Amino acid sequence: MNTITKQRLSIKAQVLAALAAVIAAVAIPQILHILGASTGLGSSLGEIFLPMHLPIMLVGLIAGPFAGAAAGLAAPLLSSLMTSMPAAGILPFIMIELCFYGLAAGALRGANIPVVLKVLITQIAGRAVRAGTICLAVYAFGYEKISAAIIWTSITVGLIGITLQLVLIPLIMYRLDGIKSK
Repeated sequence: MNTITKQRLSIKAQVLAALAAVIAAVAIPQILHILGASTGLGSSLGEIFLPMHLPIMLVGLIAGPFAGAAAGLAAPLLSSLMTSMPAAGILPFIMIELCFYGLAAGALRGANIPVVLKVLITQIAGRAVRAGTICLAVYAFGYEKISAAIIWTSITVGLIGITLQLVLIPLIMYRLDGIKSK
């Protein structure tokens, strides 16, 4: 067990993993936006399921902190350039948050703790970094495009996505570890 999390991947494998994560982190939210538009829920499905977070955390756990951080920075920027989502006002904060998710997950990659705990630590650290940057922007620099209230709102609205990450990521990592050890 844990063979996939212990081996160091080649640079090529890290780059390919990061690219796959960026593609998934751009495509999955679009699928949810299409579903949201067809059901009348609009973009709220993205806020509920947090579809960009999952591939970024996974790539950090699989390929390490550099691949995770790079994918976390690139995915929201590329998505915003292609689809205008996330919106420009929140984009820097999502980029910082996802970059940190990838970095933190990657830093925990070789830790000898259960994957669910790695995900939980990553979630808490990422949300703390996001909250800190939002508070800094709003209170220290007078940034008016968002409110600090978004910190709590995004957590409560995203509880389903947070729970899915805690369930799906360990299952995916377990499956990948089983494939790798064969």
